[in-house]
This record gives sequence, structure tokens and C-alpha cells, in this order.
Amino acid sequence: MPSLHISQGLFRLSDTRTLSIPQLDIRAGEGWAFVGANGSGKSALARALADELPLMSGSRRSDYRRIARLSFEQLQKLVAEEWQRNNTDLLSEGEEDTGRTAGEIIQQDYKDPALCQTLATQFGITHLLSRRFKYLSTGETRKTLLCQALMAKPDILILDEPFDGLDVASRAQLSDMLHGLGDGSMALVLILNRFDDIPAYIGNVGILADCELTCTGDRETLLAQALVAQLAHAESMNGIQLPDTEAPGQKNTLPAGEPLITLRNGVVTYQDRPILHHLDWQVLPGQHWQIVGPNGAGKSTLLSLVTGDQPQGYSNDLTLFGRRRGSGETIWDIKRHIGYVSSSLHLDYRVSATARSVILSGFFDSIGIYQAVSERQQLLTRQWLDLLGLTGAADAPFHSLSWGQQRLVLIARAMVKHPALLILDEPLQGLDPLNRALVRRWVDVLIGEGDTQLLFVSHHAEDAPECITHRLTFVPQGDIYRYRFETL
Repeated sequence: MPSLHISQGLFRLSDTRTLSIPQLDIRAGEGWAFVGANGSGKSALARALADELPLMSGSRRSDYRRIARLSFEQLQKLVAEEWQRNNTDLLSEGEEDTGRTAGEIIQQDYKDPALCQTLATQFGITHLLSRRFKYLSTGETRKTLLCQALMAKPDILILDEPFDGLDVASRAQLSDMLHGLGDGSMALVLILNRFDDIPAYIGNVGILADCELTCTGDRETLLAQALVAQLAHAESMNGIQLPDTEAPGQKNTLPAGEPLITLRNGVVTYQDRPILHHLDWQVLPGQHWQIVGPNGAGKSTLLSLVTGDQPQGYSNDLTLFGRRRGSGETIWDIKRHIGYVSSSLHLDYRVSATARSVILSGFFDSIGIYQAVSERQQLLTRQWLDLLGLTGAADAPFHSLSWGQQRLVLIARAMVKHPALLILDEPLQGLDPLNRALVRRWVDVLIGEGDTQLLFVSHHAEDAPECITHRLTFVPQGDIYRYRFETL
């Protein structure tokens, strides 16, 4: 019986990026779904399975002789090529439309009219065989290319995002058609964005994060794991309403349209060494910034200006939340608008605490709880735990949670007061790929559904969650750093 076996596989994507597949076995007749967010390495996995990526180390052994891989990119390329044949959809009188028909596309590599007719009937596109491929709908072109792939009678079929761009009814129809393929001996591999897209008949699941196949297993067992279930739970959170503030009528408001931060010609020195070197920077309403740079570049110094903890803020032209630094504002006037999570804060939670008490402490800006907790605070904390999918772990010791779940609890602690600005300082540090995916996903949910703006500090640009709109990069230049600004 054919199978594909990969052990400790490391595949080259570029000079700086690799795909890691620690262990994977795909046997004839099995159905697999591999799920991951954008940039997680899903398309690279499809290419690795199809033996289209160079293997740097480890082993890849396959008994499959007829591998078919179909991707959305291949479909777009083919459609573009067909339009290029005439380069217009407005033909002059008597001008011949040279675009190929769906039937010609299906038989591009294998001429077999009988099999073409059989597949077209199976996929319900018999009436389209004589139509020009370029005039077909998205769902129709998808079915046409699937028929083309099946003309080779593959023993393993790899479909990269087969449901992408299809409406709900078309996805369900295509899923049912895929279920009926082959005689039970062909392996079917689906590469998907969402857990919800996994068809019920798929028995095996793998999860990708940061270009690593982090875990695999049978569907029921894997989807029941706490981290995976929480990641899947996050998919349904778009459009939800965040828990309210403790006192909705007393919500901290800022002048409409005013920048949260304005720094002009910012300079900070230490023992005559420039740490910040003439930085001009604004955080305007609606912007979410990633701040990127190596250790020692000055990222922490910039953060200390924003939080009001840097004494040299008084000597700079710095406006925070509508107040010029040094105009009589207090540290509290600054910090009440800020939620802050860092690795050092994480380490401060050495105290014996539950997940519930960590979130509750956000109402008091304390490490631990040293005063009476109101029923309102208890209610809001339960709502935050429910939102994160951590209700069952509410009274579990904080340190019994995964590191990613601990970071989420700390982010919820920072968010209970609905700050104007959430600062996440290296929030992915120390996390494995699955926990990194968990934190990134929830940051997108929480920022996307509230009014809070984000400063996301990291060493690497690729750490950014999808909600990031702008990037400030510290670029070395001799003994100092210059600054590069990007709109994403």
C-alpha cells in the first residue's frame, strides 16, 4: 500500500526560511487536512508533499507515483494566461476568440474524451465543456482544474485552499464532490485556513505555525486538545463584543482626532551615548504599530518615553494622549490610558495565583490582589475568561497554563480597563510555534473588536499580527540607529 513518510524533514524555502516537518505519514486512502494562518507555511507544505522543495536534512520517502497538486495560484495564473490570448474581452467583428474551452483545459495533459466526460458529469460541469475557460465563474474554474488534475488518475491529490473564494453553498458542494472521489485508494490532502473548513469525512489533521508542522493526529483527539480547541475557538470571535469597562460612564476619553503620541526630534542619551537619535514619530488614531529592532537599538527607551517612565521625556518635545510632557500631568494621567504586557511582567507573576485572579488584578494595576473585589469585577472577569475560551481553567494555577495561554491572560489583564493604547513588549518571546499562533490570533481579535490601539514590539518583522498597519524599524548606521517607517 503506497505511503508518504517524512522524518525530521527540513525543507528550504529561501536563503533565510525553512519548513520543518518533524514526523508525518500519509497512507493510501487517508484523508488529511492541514490548517494554518496566512504565512504559517501551508503552501510550502503542499509543495514539500509534492516533492517540489529541496530537502536540506532528514528524510522523505514516497511510494506515490502519480502526485497531483492544485493551488489557487495555479488557477489565477491559468486564467491570466487565457485572457492574454486575446488581451481583451471585447472582440472585433469577425475576430476569433482563441481562448481554450473547459474541455480543452481538462485534457491539456491527458487526451481521454471518455474520462473527461465522466469527470465533467461527476462534477456537474458537462454543459461547460464547450465554453471558454476564461468566462467561467470562480467555482466553475475550480471544478475544471480538479477534473484536469484527476485526468492523471493520481494516487495522492493535494489541494491548496480548495474552498478559498467560494460562497457557503459552493464550498459545501465542492466538499461533497471531494468526498466522492476515487475508489478509496487515493490519499486526499487539503490545505486550509480555518478549522471550520475541515470536512467531516477527513480523519487526520495537522496544524502549521511559523513554518513548522507543530502537531498531527486523528481529528477528534487533536481538535480536543486545549490549545488547538482555543485556537479554533478564536475563529468564531470576529464581530463579538468585548466585555464592558468597570464603570462605562467613566471611560477615559481622548480628544477626537488627536494623535495618541507625538514625538518631535526625540533625543535620549546615556553617559553621552545617543540611545534615541532625532526621532520624529506620531501614532495617529486608528494606527497599530510594530516596533522592530535588535537588542540595544533603543526600543525599550522609546517605550519608556511612551509610558512616562523616562526622565528625559521632560526635555523632549513629546505629547502623550493630548498632554504635552511637563505640562503638569502626573504619571497616572499617562498610565491610565495604557495597558502593558512584557516578559518582565510575566516573570513578576511568581506569586501563587489563578488565571481568574491575574485578570482581576488588572482592575487594580497590581501584582496579586490585596483588596476587596466587587461583584461587577468578578462578572467582567468571567466574561473575559469565557471570551478567551479559558472558563474551564479559571481557577487553575496560572503557571499550569501553557505559556501562550499565560500571555493571553496577561493581555486580558491589560485590556479590562479598555486602554487607549496596548503595549505588547516581545509578547511572543519564549513561545513555541503553536502558542505564538494562539497569541497572534487573539491579538487580532481583541484589537479588531475594540477601540484600543496597539504598539507591538519585537525583534522580527514577521512576528506582526495581521492588525498591524505601520512599522517603525531601528536600522543600524555606524554607532547610532536611524529609523525607517512603513505603511503596511
